[in-house]
Amino acid sequence: GASAVVALSFPLHPPGRPDRSRAPELATPAVHGIPVHVVQGRTDPFGTPDEVRAVLPVGATLDVVTGAHSIGGSARAVAALVVQRLPSG
Repeated sequence: GASAVVALSFPLHPPGRPDRSRAPELATPAVHGIPVHVVQGRTDPFGTPDEVRAVLPVGATLDVVTGAHSIGGSARAVAALVVQRLPSG
């Protein structure tokens, strides 16, 4: 029943283990026509923005924020980005 998926700091893989990818989890909603949006930290050891971008399903979006896996210091920026992605009306 979801109308969209927002993934904050998506853990694409364990640090240092890109061979254990969770990319299929990003694709599943898109297969069902559910939009996917990811907000990822620039230095996230669980998957850099470039790594996430490489496995995003068609039509999915990605925003990059300062920091690693914790949104801590970027919480306001993350919130603003998510609100911008919400449909208007």
